[in-house]
Amino acid sequence: MGSVDFEKYNGIWDGVPQLLGLGGLMITAALLGISKCLFGGIGVQSFPWFWPDFGIFYQRKSKKRPIRVYMDGCFDLMHYGHANALRQAKALGDQLVVGVISDEEIIANKGPPVLSMEERLILVSGIKWVDEVITNAPYEITEQFMNTLFNEYKIDYIIHGDDPCLLLDGTDAYALAKRVGRYKQIKRTEGVSSTDIVGRILSSLRCTKLDSHGNSCNGKPGTNDGKIQDEASGPIKSQLSNFLPTSRRIMQFSNCKGPSPDSRVVYIDGAFDLFHAGHVEILRCARQLGDFLLVGIHSDQIVSQRGGSSPIMHLHERSLSVLACRYVDEVIIGAPWEVTHDMINTFNISLVVHGTVSESNSAVDEKDPYTIPKSMGIFKAIASPRTSTSSSIARRIVDNLEAYKRRNLRKKESEDRYYEEKKFVSDWSL
Repeated sequence: MGSVDFEKYNGIWDGVPQLLGLGGLMITAALLGISKCLFGGIGVQSFPWFWPDFGIFYQRKSKKRPIRVYMDGCFDLMHYGHANALRQAKALGDQLVVGVISDEEIIANKGPPVLSMEERLILVSGIKWVDEVITNAPYEITEQFMNTLFNEYKIDYIIHGDDPCLLLDGTDAYALAKRVGRYKQIKRTEGVSSTDIVGRILSSLRCTKLDSHGNSCNGKPGTNDGKIQDEASGPIKSQLSNFLPTSRRIMQFSNCKGPSPDSRVVYIDGAFDLFHAGHVEILRCARQLGDFLLVGIHSDQIVSQRGGSSPIMHLHERSLSVLACRYVDEVIIGAPWEVTHDMINTFNISLVVHGTVSESNSAVDEKDPYTIPKSMGIFKAIASPRTSTSSSIARRIVDNLEAYKRRNLRKKESEDRYYEEKKFVSDWSL
């Protein structure tokens, strides 16, 4: 990637010998001798002491400072669209610094966040393209904060998507960065947003009831409480994913590297729906047990059968979220429920792991999917660092329904305007 060059120049003498060789040295010495006679300059006899000062014998070197770019966001209900934005931002520089906006600023400008600051930090830090994180970043790029970015964090450019980011008074949150010429724009990833995901969650709850522990169970339309039923036909409507998966997008997220023949391949599987901090932490733990982490992502059908309800994010969306995690080396898209001999041999799996917190419904688990790796002595249960699940995340939204209803209604208006007025913007690729 490009970088800023800082080069030392020593006047007209710099680099002369490199161009003229030995003959150039003789000519230069003669000229200096003449300068002593005509101008009282430096004679040849004292010339060697001053060669470094004149740049003779001086090999010019470039000191390259990496281009540092800054991108901020709420990163609430983090999804592959956030990850793709960070990927594009990283492509515009060498080092990506990410600001995670504080809870207070989110509440003031958008409404209550679903995830805590701690959870959002884990998610952002877990993205493979992120080099540094700033906590409690402001929602608006003020002059004071911009100077902090430029002077303390050595930021060269501030990055944001082509969708509008407006303050409560209707002004652009990035106006100042644009005015000073230090702003660059990337393409928004269409088909997903946090607002969209909240809508999907509430829509799915029309036919699914969550118990007091946040676990899903089968239900029928109208069996859940009335407020969810009313909401589904209100401002937040039932909607399907608009994401259009392409092979190019998968390649952009992929490491494009396989394990070496002697690699210790660790395998872990799951739904990884509503990718959250619990997922990041269990993947981190799994990666520490080997040197190549292979993640199996179950199909929508398997998730529906084993979890009791359809996933909020479909298979390709869930695959991209997992691929964006820095601890993941490769994924199996649509992995089988049972870990078989053939699968172990095909991928040269050394260890199969599973966390103690799971989304699956034990009532429908007729057979242990890890029977074979257990019989081979290559299975390990690892303690899940966090107890959060996709269902418990959804429960938070239900518990604060009115607040999220207001938040989504406000955001939906700006998103509708974006889609009506959108123009083509290049998608930056690595």
